[in-house]
Amino acid sequence: MVHENGAPARVGPLIGVLAVQGDVSEHVRALERAGAEARLVKRPEDLAGVAGLVLPGGESTTLRRLLDFEGLLEGIRRRYREGMPVFGTCAGAILLASEVRGAPAPHLGLVDMTVRRNAFGRQRESFVASLDVVGMANPLEAVFIRAPSIERVGEGIRVLATVDGEIVLAETDQALVASFHPELTEDLRLHERFLEKVGVSELTGSSRRPGTSTAHRATS
Repeated sequence: MVHENGAPARVGPLIGVLAVQGDVSEHVRALERAGAEARLVKRPEDLAGVAGLVLPGGESTTLRRLLDFEGLLEGIRRRYREGMPVFGTCAGAILLASEVRGAPAPHLGLVDMTVRRNAFGRQRESFVASLDVVGMANPLEAVFIRAPSIERVGEGIRVLATVDGEIVLAETDQALVASFHPELTEDLRLHERFLEKVGVSELTGSSRRPGTSTAHRATS
């Protein structure tokens, strides 16, 4: 990357974007605008050297099949155990959950939470909401498309925003999960929040494990 005047650009952290299906290019653009360098992750070897991983929206069942086919499930789990931060949006949040309503089994199962697929309706019930997010001075515009809800979060998981009593945004020290599509707006604050997690992870160099006990349950 170079600036228009020919001087070397400041290169931010290298962030992987799971690129087997879903809103890949939109996340790449948002990450680059937020100051990161993005790499498409299609095979296990693409995970080498990335400081964090974004799991985009898409179709969770299809994503799971492609993760199995490409051999990425164990690679992502291993890097997460080593301390790599993750950011799951919509279907990506479903992939990260330890329990999924409407699916026979969890997928990656990395974040101790229960999600419910299509909690806000099908494609035709898509909507945009203005969210009050913990730690943000101004509301965040959120695009919901066949969105899941987060029904339960475990110990150490902080609830950041809700819609009609349903959790739609939460985080741990190592993970950020959103039911919606932040990559479809011009607001970079969630991508920047994720890059802050990546910076802390790089500074500490330590692995973190999410808690396992129940701490909060959403009510509708």
